[in-house]
Amino acid sequence: MLKKLVEVLVRNLVDAPEQVQVNAVETPRSVALEVRVASPDMGKVIGRQGRVAKAVRSVVKAAAVKDGRRVTVEFLP
Repeated sequence: MLKKLVEVLVRNLVDAPEQVQVNAVETPRSVALEVRVASPDMGKVIGRQGRVAKAVRSVVKAAAVKDGRRVTVEFLP
């Protein structure tokens, strides 16, 4: 569920949505989401001073509260 949420959010931000990849590394108490986008889109995903990235992380963390799990979102080139 969290992986799909991140995919939808990020694909709506970038110019090349077909190149968005989200990998989930799960443990019983946490989820690490690794987001990969095309190099030209990295600035759009991070935003000025990281504001867009922080917003994406906040939305995902709020959704993870229902599951009682911790979540981290990493943006990789």
